[in-house]
Amino acid sequence: MKDQKFKVNGMTCSACVAHVEKSVGKLEGVNKVNVNLFNNTMQVSYDVDKLNPEAIIAAVESGGYSAELEQSNNQIAKSKINQVDPVQEEIKDMKRRLIISFIFAIPLFYISMGHMMGWPFLEAFHGNENALSFAFTQFLLALPVVIVNSKYYKVGFRSLIKGASNMDTLIAIGSAAALIYGVFAIYKMSYGLGHGDMELVMQYSMDLYFESAAVILALITLGKFLETRAKGKTSEAIKKLMDLAPKTAMVIRDGQEIEVAIEQVVVGDIILVKPGQSIPVDGVIVEGTSSVDESMLTGESIPVEKQAGDKVIGASMNKTGTFKFKAVHVGSDTTLSQIIKLVEDASGSKAPIAKLADQISSVFVPVVIGIAIVATIVWLFLGAPFEFALSIGISVLVISCPCALGLATPTAIMVATGKGAENGILIKSAEALETLHKVDRIVLDKTGTITEGKPRVTDIIVRQGLDEQEFLIFAASAEKQSEHPLAEAIVLEANERNLTLKQATNFKALVGQGLEVVVENKKLNIGNAKLMKEQGITMEAFEAKAIQLAEDGKTPLYFADEKGIMGIIAVADTIKPTSKEAIAQMQAMGIEVIMLTGDNRRTAEAIRSQLGIAKVIAEVLPQDKEQEVRKLQEAGHVVAMVGDGINDAPALARADVGVAIGAGTDVAIESADIVLIKSDLLDAVSAVSLSRATIKNIKQNLFWAFFYNVVGIPLAAGVFYTLLGWKLNPMFAAAAMSLSSVTVVSNALRLKFFKPKTSNRVVENNKNVQQQLTSKVNSDMIKIEEKEESKKMTKHMVIEGMSCGHCSGRVEKALNALEGVTATVNLETKTATVELTQEVSDTVLKETVENAGYDVISIN
Repeated sequence: MKDQKFKVNGMTCSACVAHVEKSVGKLEGVNKVNVNLFNNTMQVSYDVDKLNPEAIIAAVESGGYSAELEQSNNQIAKSKINQVDPVQEEIKDMKRRLIISFIFAIPLFYISMGHMMGWPFLEAFHGNENALSFAFTQFLLALPVVIVNSKYYKVGFRSLIKGASNMDTLIAIGSAAALIYGVFAIYKMSYGLGHGDMELVMQYSMDLYFESAAVILALITLGKFLETRAKGKTSEAIKKLMDLAPKTAMVIRDGQEIEVAIEQVVVGDIILVKPGQSIPVDGVIVEGTSSVDESMLTGESIPVEKQAGDKVIGASMNKTGTFKFKAVHVGSDTTLSQIIKLVEDASGSKAPIAKLADQISSVFVPVVIGIAIVATIVWLFLGAPFEFALSIGISVLVISCPCALGLATPTAIMVATGKGAENGILIKSAEALETLHKVDRIVLDKTGTITEGKPRVTDIIVRQGLDEQEFLIFAASAEKQSEHPLAEAIVLEANERNLTLKQATNFKALVGQGLEVVVENKKLNIGNAKLMKEQGITMEAFEAKAIQLAEDGKTPLYFADEKGIMGIIAVADTIKPTSKEAIAQMQAMGIEVIMLTGDNRRTAEAIRSQLGIAKVIAEVLPQDKEQEVRKLQEAGHVVAMVGDGINDAPALARADVGVAIGAGTDVAIESADIVLIKSDLLDAVSAVSLSRATIKNIKQNLFWAFFYNVVGIPLAAGVFYTLLGWKLNPMFAAAAMSLSSVTVVSNALRLKFFKPKTSNRVVENNKNVQQQLTSKVNSDMIKIEEKEESKKMTKHMVIEGMSCGHCSGRVEKALNALEGVTATVNLETKTATVELTQEVSDTVLKETVENAGYDVISIN
C-alpha cells in the first residue's frame, strides 16, 4: 500500500467532498480516501500493483473536478515562498467576482425594488409603455453577475445529475428559474405591447425575478470569498515556520570556517554557533557550553544549559556561549521540518464541517423539484394551458429561491465575528465558530497560555539579620551583567522597587551552576545547590524551604558570601490572574480541561494543583502534543487546543478548533482558527459561549428562511386556485422573500447583545483599583493644591503719589507685567496687594512701582 497526496480543485462544499471520495473510493485497489475541503487536498491509500496516480486523477476529473499530484514537503515549502500561491490566486479570483457581483447587483436591486420601497424612481422605467425597458435593463444588469458566477451553475447542476444535491444546486435551480421566467416575462410583455394587451404587459412587468438571481449569487459569493481567504492561512503558517530556520550555517571543513546555504549542510558536518544566533539543524554539541532558549519549540520557559554531548534543536536560539556541534538531522529530517509536516498533515486530515444548509438542501432541493414537476403535470392533466402549467412549475422554483437561506448563516456569522472582534476574539473562519459549540475537551498549553510565559521573582528569603531590600540590591547588582532570563527576572524586580544598584566586578559565569562576582569588595557565589556544595557552603538553614519551592514549581537560586548563604530568590513562570477562573468556567460548561506542556512534570503538577485541572500531560514534544489531540479525537471527542508557541502549531492545526493566544508566535496564530488578542483565557470561555449563541441563532434563521418558502409553495403550486381562485401573486412572492430576509437579518442582529464572560474577581479588582486610583488622584490633587498654596506669597505695599484711577491703573499694570505676580491696587487706601507664585524680591517690586512714577513707602 502506498499513501499519496493529491491537490484537488473545484470543490465548494461537503457534497463535493463526498462525491470525490465516492468517485475515487470505488476504484479497484483503493484502501482509503480522505478528502479535505479546507486546503483542497486528497490523501489516498492504494495498492500500487492495481492502481496508479493517473487513474486516480482521471476518476476525480470524471466527476467534474481537477486533480494533480501533491509535491513533496520541501517542494511545497519552497513553492509557497518562491512561487505564486494557488490559494492566493483563488482569493484574488473570488475578490474579482465579488466586486463585479455587487457592482451590478446593487443598481439592479434599486431599479427592481426601489418603487416598492418608496425610493426616488426614474420616469424612464415607469408605466406600461416603459415596461420592456424596465425588464430588459434588469436582465442586462443580472447577466454579468450570472456570467461571473457561472461556477455555481456548473457545480450545482453537476451535483444534481450525480444525485448529491447541495446548496449550490439550490442556488443554481432557484436563480436559473428566476432568470428563465424573467426572459419568458420579457417575451410576454413584448407580445402584449405588440398586440395592445396592456393588462398582459402590467401582469408580467410585476412578474420579474432578475434581482433575486443576482442578489443571491452576490451574497453566496461574499460567503465563499471569506471562506477562501481563511484557506490562505495554512500556507502563511508554513512560510513563517520556514523563516524560523537560518538560511545559512557556519560549517567547519578542512579546518576552515565556511558559510554555506542551509540546504548544503550534510549529516556529520561540524557547525559553529555564536551567541544570539539560531541553531541551523539538529545535532549534538562536541565542544563548548551555552544556554539555549528552546521555548519556541519545546515550551520550556527557562533556557536550557547545554554542554558537550547534549542535543540541540534546529531553529532554537543560542543565548550566551559559543559552541560547535555535529549535524545529526538535516533537511526534511529536522525537528522543524517535522513540525511543518505535522502542521500540514493535521490541516489536511481535519474533517470538513457538514454545513447545516447543505444538509437541509439535500432534502429540500429534490422535494421542491418534485413538487414543481408534479404541479406542472397535474395542471396539464386538468386541462390547463401549457403556459399556465409552466408558470406554476416555475413559480414553485422561484418562490423556493433561497434569498433568506443565503443570509441565514453568513449574517449570523458576520455579526458574531464582529462581536468577537469587538471583545478581542478574532474568529478566522465560519467553520471554527460552528464547530466550537460542540467542543467537549479543551487542551491548554501551559507556558504563555495559562502562565505569563516569562520568569518572575516569586519569593525572597534572607538569613536572619539581613534586610530584604539590601539583599535584593546585592543580588540584582550581581546578576545585572548576566543575560540569563532568571537574572533578568531578579534585575526587573529590583527596578520595579526603584532600587539603586551597585557596581559589580570580576564577573565569571560557571556553566550549569551559576556565577561568581564581586559587589563592593564582597565576593558572591550565585547559583544552584550543586554550586553551593562544590564551594563547601552549608545549606541546612535553607534546604527545607528550597525543596518546598522546587515542589511548587519554582526555581530557587542561592546567594552566598564569605559568611555563608545570604538568602534564596525563587523565580517562576507565574499564573495569569484570570486563568483559574477561566478553567473553572470551562469545567462548569461541561468541558473537560487538559493541560499539555513540554515543561517538566514537577512544574506542571504544581500548576495543576493550583488550578484544579483534572488531567495534565508533561514533558511532551511537539509531535506528542499533536498525537495527544488526535487520541482524543479518535475517542470521539470534539477538541479545542489553546496555545501560543511554535511547538503548539501541529496540535492547533490537528484540533477541531485551534485557539491561539494573541501574544504568541506568528506561526501559532496562523495555524489557529481563533485568536485571543488580549491573551486572556476567559476570552476562550467567551468564544465558546459566542459559538453556542451563534449556532442557536443560525438554526432560528434557517427556520425563518424556509418558513416563508414552505408556506408560499402550496400557493405557487396552485393548490388554492380551484377552490379560492388564489394563484401566486408576484407581489406576495417578493414580499415573502423580503420579509424572510428582514426576519433573518433582524434575528442575527440580536447577537450584538451578546455579553462576553468576565471575571468577577477581575471586575472587583478593577473597581478597587479604580477607587484606589480615584483616591490617589484626589490625594495627589490635594497635595498639589497644598503645595501650590504653600508656594503662594502675599505682600502688601504702601504707595505714595497716586491721585486718580489712571494712577492706580498704571501701577497695577506695571506690577502685573512681572512674571509670577498678581496685583490689585486700592486707590483709597493707597496700597497694592501682591500675590506671588514664584520668588520676586522687594527690590524688584519697588523699582517697578518707582519706574511707573510713584514712591513705595513700605513692603510687608
